[in-house]
Amino acid sequence: MAEGDLYIGFDIGSTQVKGGIFTAEGEVVASWSRAYPTNRPGFGVVEQNPYDWLNGVRDGLAALIADIDVSRIAGLGLCSQVNTDVFVDAEGVPLAPAIVWQDVRAQAEAAAINASISAAEKAQWWGPGVDIPIGASHVVAKMAWFERHHPDLWARTVHVLAPKDFCLFHLTGKAVADPLAAWGQVGAHHRYVAGLLDRVNGAAARLPPLFELTEVIGETVIGGRTVPVVAGTMDAFGNLFGCGVCKPGQGMYMSGTSEILAVAGDRRTSAPGVVTFPTVEGLVVHAGPTQSGGDSLRWWGAVANVEPLDVPVLAAQADRHGRPMLFLPHLEGERAPLWDSEIRGAFIGIDSRAGAPDFALAVMEGVALSGRLLFEALSSAAGEKPQHLLHGGGGSRSDLWSQIRADCLGVPMHRMAYAGIGCLGAAIMAAVGVGRFTRMVDAVSSMTVVERVFEPDPAMRARYDGLFDAYKAAIAALKPITLSGQPQVSGTP
Repeated sequence: MAEGDLYIGFDIGSTQVKGGIFTAEGEVVASWSRAYPTNRPGFGVVEQNPYDWLNGVRDGLAALIADIDVSRIAGLGLCSQVNTDVFVDAEGVPLAPAIVWQDVRAQAEAAAINASISAAEKAQWWGPGVDIPIGASHVVAKMAWFERHHPDLWARTVHVLAPKDFCLFHLTGKAVADPLAAWGQVGAHHRYVAGLLDRVNGAAARLPPLFELTEVIGETVIGGRTVPVVAGTMDAFGNLFGCGVCKPGQGMYMSGTSEILAVAGDRRTSAPGVVTFPTVEGLVVHAGPTQSGGDSLRWWGAVANVEPLDVPVLAAQADRHGRPMLFLPHLEGERAPLWDSEIRGAFIGIDSRAGAPDFALAVMEGVALSGRLLFEALSSAAGEKPQHLLHGGGGSRSDLWSQIRADCLGVPMHRMAYAGIGCLGAAIMAAVGVGRFTRMVDAVSSMTVVERVFEPDPAMRARYDGLFDAYKAAIAALKPITLSGQPQVSGTP
């Protein structure tokens, strides 16, 4: 067991880097965060500067340990957004801005690759009934796009790294990945799928070796002291652990830039549009990310000239028992369970009485409806519906939004005490990796706490059942409508 009794976790999210120091009992000793920009230089193009991630982790470490005896630090873990990738040279220097998961420039390449894969091949790679779609955010599609549009840079590319792995490379000097963050490239046995990677010349050679999420992959110096670093994993699993999910039958609702929902089971089945991850410690996790959660509030806040955190305040002025307005939050396509990069958002049911509070409420309800659609698919995949959902992330801090979700999904929301569940999950992985706990279930049970429960209001059931029916009908009705004259999707080298 490593010396020390404190564990550091970082979550490199879609809009900010967050870090925390925790005890083995889940006490928050210190926390830190910093936002960074996302650039949208063209239609369908969404990029970030990888050094914003790395500098955030480095500066965060310095801030977190400012008043801490560093001899107490036992380990460091990272989790991050995935389907965001950076192409780097042998020294880890980015050759282009990172391509973010919201980016759809590779949709043509994705469609071609997906069409080339048979159902039999998918069953062989991922198991019977498990269908992992190759969408525009898939790393293989991005590599195909990069090779096609920037062959000179592709020739110089040595590694293609997720955000946490870019930071790990610069912290430890090692290029690594883990099988959960690399879920779309890895089969059920935690190895890369050669038949998929062969679709792009040179893809396999540019993906780093795989390490299990709690495996110590190296060391880094923190405050003059050498500290073990674990491989970590994707933010969905960091959130899962930080939300207290560690047993079959449990479920998670994480609200961040996007909504991430997960249902844990003990058997490998699936349903259309759902991601079924490789089994970890006997736990089969069915999960999915939507395309827009808090990002819808960011967008509407900019339109209404209010801060995103003030959108729930505005929405609270609307009448939740009055005539509803429907919002489809597909501002840049939709991921799970639709996986449609072409679908777009809409407001439906507007009348002359509608004001800013009504629009704000519709945005929050629309995001909850997208969560309900995903929750139904996940429950179908797992073969059971959880009795409640463990609720975390920045969007869970709104009492109104937490209640809307409970009412819309029809299950209680158990809100976690600490909002930065990704940081906590990363610290939990570090605690297991350095030997403080021998099993993930023990670490999760010890280090997570529920703060408040939001019960569904039976009086709201008719409203959200009606809105949900309208939501599904609107998706089907609007799908045939396409807007001509869209700019060509491109990207910067």
